[in-house]
Amino acid sequence: MFLNTLLCFILFFLRQSLAASTTEPNEFTFNGFTGANLTLDGFASITSTGLLMLTNTSKEKVGHAFHPSPLYFKNLTNGTVFSFSTTFVFGIVSEDPVFSSFGLAFVISRTKDFSGATGSQYLGLFNLSNNGNSTNHVFAVELDTILNPEFQDINDNHVGIDINSLRSNWSYTAGYYADETSMYPTNLSLISRKAMQVWVEYDGEEMMLNVTLAPVPMAKPRKPLLSETIDLSSVFLDPMFVGFSSSTGPATAFHCVLGWSFKMNGAAEDLNYSLLPLLPSIKSTAKSKVLEIVLPIASAALVVIMIAMVVYFVRWRNKYAEDLEDWELEYGPHRFSYKDLFKATKGFKDKELLGIGGFGRVYKGVLPSSKLEVAVKKVSHESRQGLREFIAEVVTIGSLRHRNLVQLLGYCRRKGELLLVYDFMSNGSLDKFLYDQSKPTLDWATRFRIIKGVASGLLYLHEDCEQIVIHRDIKASNVLLDNEFNGRLGDFGLAKLYDHGADPQTTNIVGTMGYLAPELARTGKATTITDVFAFGTFMLEVACGRRPVESAGEDESLVLVDLVVKNWRRGTVVAIRDPRLGEEYVAEEMELVLKLGLLCSHPLPMARPSMRQVVQYLQGDATLPELSPTYLSISVVELLHNDGFDDFMSYPSSSTMTAASVVSGGR
Repeated sequence: MFLNTLLCFILFFLRQSLAASTTEPNEFTFNGFTGANLTLDGFASITSTGLLMLTNTSKEKVGHAFHPSPLYFKNLTNGTVFSFSTTFVFGIVSEDPVFSSFGLAFVISRTKDFSGATGSQYLGLFNLSNNGNSTNHVFAVELDTILNPEFQDINDNHVGIDINSLRSNWSYTAGYYADETSMYPTNLSLISRKAMQVWVEYDGEEMMLNVTLAPVPMAKPRKPLLSETIDLSSVFLDPMFVGFSSSTGPATAFHCVLGWSFKMNGAAEDLNYSLLPLLPSIKSTAKSKVLEIVLPIASAALVVIMIAMVVYFVRWRNKYAEDLEDWELEYGPHRFSYKDLFKATKGFKDKELLGIGGFGRVYKGVLPSSKLEVAVKKVSHESRQGLREFIAEVVTIGSLRHRNLVQLLGYCRRKGELLLVYDFMSNGSLDKFLYDQSKPTLDWATRFRIIKGVASGLLYLHEDCEQIVIHRDIKASNVLLDNEFNGRLGDFGLAKLYDHGADPQTTNIVGTMGYLAPELARTGKATTITDVFAFGTFMLEVACGRRPVESAGEDESLVLVDLVVKNWRRGTVVAIRDPRLGEEYVAEEMELVLKLGLLCSHPLPMARPSMRQVVQYLQGDATLPELSPTYLSISVVELLHNDGFDDFMSYPSSSTMTAASVVSGGR
């Protein structure tokens, strides 16, 4: 007993001596970072003005900045965590004032090495496999500007307290309390391009954590934005490192720290605002035409110039003329000018053409003001009927945020054309990698990740949005791949919205043959279940590398569902997989995808699962039910015939319908 006590005393003395040998590592203040000794990695840098810039305008990148000296947070005698306090001034300057990248986080971590972390929504701290692991030993206060449903984010502008995971234990919309009597905080926009200050204070005895936010140069509010009781003793393993982490996604932003102060067992020193560097400014590249006109110096020259101006203006107006009605004024932030889109696509030149679909041509463009890469789709809208409702739905869809959806940024109207503007996906559409032999073969892990990603995006559209969104055109050519080959569902030109609990209205039948649910021809109602049908066909398409319907000669067609069913009945269902995969696949996952694809494409709507069930099956959170060979009996087939389904089925025979439902038959 005496030896153990003596050993603890010696360790405590050695650790205190080590801490004392450094230059006061337990307390530091940076009013700007000129000459600061910080450990930087990724895209983090210190500018000539002393600004700590965690990220720049590079996409899908990370940046870290840590104080180089380790800190000891725990009391050796009882294992409790010491009190600590920190404050920092930060700013997020996005290239586009409406669309931002991911945010930044103050971090206390067991290590400074985050080389295995992922950017985007993981903020450069974790990755898909270790997010949520108790062995991470990471505490963070996140300033998050993107809503990620997989982390159960409350919105796209919040402050969160994270422990070993990006799923915040506590979070609140960014803001501050003007005084202690205020019931609700005043909101702050994290992407306002303005400097803001954060205070993070932990009382070790009370185990109370306070997080406070305020605009600069406002004094610290008396009432914190977040105040929670947290025992950090299991999170902190001495020594620990303190610093910042940030990341960008498809959109970019400067994530900056202007000043930083930290102190152990005391209040962090106040920052001197007059010494802090300025945030970077976003310069517009648009030039006023007025400045390009030389002022007249004589009356004769003035007349000539005015005539020239009139001619030029008429031609300019005709070149960039667009349709604009009074009711569209409320959609200003979501409406792009035709002039900007014309310049972005270099006049819609063929060399900028990305592809041609059944509903329009798609061009690559770079917006002149923000330099944001976009895809512009030109769709004909010669009929004015329902246009106003359609535009309202486009704007509503543009407000949706999910990592597996291609962001619909807005629209423009001109001379019988509707132009839809989307985020640009660098790797193009999924169908090119399935059918173009010149493209590299996608391995099974990538395909399975794409299927799960699209399923997650559809679940968000069906259940997690304010209104239900029916996509109506799910297929491989409408699934786009970002630079990391993550699948994102795009092309919302045919999407329909309706309120939760409401009955969807009958509409024109739109979509792509092979993906259309059989009941659409009879009812004309697109629902979440008709989307599930199309998603089932999509799963089979990705697993097998074959189109839903293929020509097999004169007046004959091969239906993919038929082929999967035949192999399933023989007990060799995985044999129908894409031959380019060879033996490099996970048999259990392949069988799950094929089996679930058949269930989703069941001809009876009530037999199909919801997207929430589909996601649970794919994630392994629920077991796919085993269906008996008699699940779809002869009487059910007759019922389909009596209801008129056989007249509209996309399958060539009723025997296909019977077999397609026998998911576990033949095993």
